[in-house]
Amino acid sequence: MKLDWKPDRSSHVPIYLQIKEELKRRIEGGEWTVGTLLPSQRELANLLGVNRSTIVQVYEELMADGLVESVQGKGTKVVNNTWNVIAATSPDWQQYVSGGVFQPNKTYVQKINEAEFSEEVVRLGTGELAKGLLPVKQTEEVLASLSLEASHLSYEEAKGSLALREAVCEFVSKYGIHVSPSSVLIVSGALQALSLMTNGLFQAGARVAVESPSYLMSLRILTSANIRGVQVPLADVQHKPSVLRQYKRQQDVQMFYTIPTFHNPTNVTYSTAVRKELLHVCQAIQLPIIEDDVYRELWFDAAPPPPLKSLDQTGNVLYLGSMSKIISPGLRVGWVIGPEPVIHRLADMKMQTDYGASSISQAIAQRWLTNNDWFTSHAQFVRDKLKNQRNAMLQLLQEHMGELAEWNRPSGSFYIWCKLKHPVDMNRVFHRCLKVNVLIHPGTIYEGSKHSYIRLSYSYETGERLEYGIKALARVIHEMLA
Repeated sequence: MKLDWKPDRSSHVPIYLQIKEELKRRIEGGEWTVGTLLPSQRELANLLGVNRSTIVQVYEELMADGLVESVQGKGTKVVNNTWNVIAATSPDWQQYVSGGVFQPNKTYVQKINEAEFSEEVVRLGTGELAKGLLPVKQTEEVLASLSLEASHLSYEEAKGSLALREAVCEFVSKYGIHVSPSSVLIVSGALQALSLMTNGLFQAGARVAVESPSYLMSLRILTSANIRGVQVPLADVQHKPSVLRQYKRQQDVQMFYTIPTFHNPTNVTYSTAVRKELLHVCQAIQLPIIEDDVYRELWFDAAPPPPLKSLDQTGNVLYLGSMSKIISPGLRVGWVIGPEPVIHRLADMKMQTDYGASSISQAIAQRWLTNNDWFTSHAQFVRDKLKNQRNAMLQLLQEHMGELAEWNRPSGSFYIWCKLKHPVDMNRVFHRCLKVNVLIHPGTIYEGSKHSYIRLSYSYETGERLEYGIKALARVIHEMLA
């Protein structure tokens, strides 16, 4: 539960009364319905910046008013025992919430999503560019060059703006991918593309092979669609792609999801030889591939090998790209490239869910992709900055965690896959770090058995905040080991 409110310390009304009235307002207004579990006393005190004793007093008065009750082992929840506050006919919204088809995020992910919007929190795992790396001035130029038309304020066709799809075709041709606009679907980010695929291309109970660990396993997309993710060790795929024959034969997997370029979270990049063999194997056993290629432009010293899609002559690969990692996550523009029947199916589904991506965002994205000077200049700026930030994090890790962990040296993207040398309770590490305003991404988010791993990111924090975060993380781990 997120409480986006703070007491007014300049008011003559006592702090505890302000808090009580705010909580009472939310209960009486139906925002917090019967059965809603309130934050713990300690958690609410931290959120509002007050003493725990203040929250104790607030909860005691709400109990006296009959609005909440304390449940042993669970905490404090809203109850229905005062007729003048909550009508007896109020629906049991908790039953609806818990019974929904779409599964809630993992607990870690929910806490991460909430904490990331606090300016006080040092974000050591965030997979996005820092605000200082976003192209604000260039986008102002893009907007200035954009002559607003009625089409920018209305709906686009099902597959997305034709001008943008043509721009995407031209953009990916430099990777060796040659397609026509009819084989391109514009989506609201690559994440939506994955959601459309899982709901539109599989029957309930189907199985999808996924590299392990994998970013996809941090999401509930598969389980919400009643699809099972079959985890294939990343090292097995990298060193012997033919292992997928076994999974196809024994577990009847129907598709393979891969991030072959700057893999999330490990940062592994498949060689050209591995890509060729992987595609050959999947074509031979008729196993379609979803290639998630959103990090491609974030290389440091040398461009990565061509995409799997560039080697695909049989329509075996569904290719995902996005503007989020290099230009702007806020534009919410990505694309799927694949055989026309698949694109038509996904486009039909997209029209049923949101009636198309934002038209104005598509217009902005089209200008970015067609002005090669703008894109090339910004991409190089981002790569240079990320390389410096990578070096800074690696130096801090060596200074403060050299005895505690080992890690890879990334050649691009955002992430360092860090393995602790000694076992610790990662749940306690996560929460202890959060108490000192440091946010990490435990490895178990991406694969349940990765208890000694942490995904660190150098894309967001810099300078003193980055140093504080690494020192705090090292201190917590030292304390845990001691």
